[in-house]
Amino acid sequence: MSDTRDLVKQQFGAHAQNYVTSAVHAQGASLDRMLELVNPRPEWRALDIATGGGHTALAFAARVREVVATDLTAEMLAAAGQFIRGQGFTSVSFREADAVALPFADGDFDLATCRLAPHHFPDCAQFAREMARVLRPGGVAAVIDNTAPAAAARHINALEKLRDPSHNRIYAPTDWEAFFIAAGFEVTTLEVFRKAMDFEAHCDRMNVSTHTRQQLRVMLKHAPAPAREALAPTFSADPLHGPVTFYLGEVLIIGRRAA
Repeated sequence: MSDTRDLVKQQFGAHAQNYVTSAVHAQGASLDRMLELVNPRPEWRALDIATGGGHTALAFAARVREVVATDLTAEMLAAAGQFIRGQGFTSVSFREADAVALPFADGDFDLATCRLAPHHFPDCAQFAREMARVLRPGGVAAVIDNTAPAAAARHINALEKLRDPSHNRIYAPTDWEAFFIAAGFEVTTLEVFRKAMDFEAHCDRMNVSTHTRQQLRVMLKHAPAPAREALAPTFSADPLHGPVTFYLGEVLIIGRRAA
């Protein structure tokens, strides 16, 4: 597995504000479902790992006593902090941290969340173990990330790696289930969602060059059958210049740490 942490800092440091304003990251059916199923309690202390633009931390801030929002990238934390404080919340603190080596004591939190970030992590099995470690017995971990069927994953990973060099890989839902079980969680939820993506907006978030956008369009247009079925791209009459939409899968997994 590759270690993309330096690339993550470069990519997201340069484009932090784009993720604060991203509609795809601000909302979604999977986030609503996460909130519903976690059903957080007012006395809980929550950890939001790789908070990005801060949208998941903000969603839980109104429902728990305290949220600690972490990210590998200082610029992203600054942007998320400005965004969340601008919404009037003072119960969220911010700390630079690596998702696979969290700087917290064992059992510090009641809830750990992470959304749309693990595909950048160098070791998702270790990430799951770190969530288990910092949770109290009976604590809850909830993760949302991009996913794809195994037969489509190779092409979709290549597509995303070309768009964003800090991308590492997406995992199938069964992989996430294995990570959680190995880390000592009882898996209580495993669900898959599909989200519609606008091609240009997806590229704009990372300031993708015109040349690379053309390459990405070709990869979408000529995807092998399993990836084409998963992505379901729709092109205008001009596939190299006109509007393009496609779909990405998301997995939601929730687990409870063994008592």
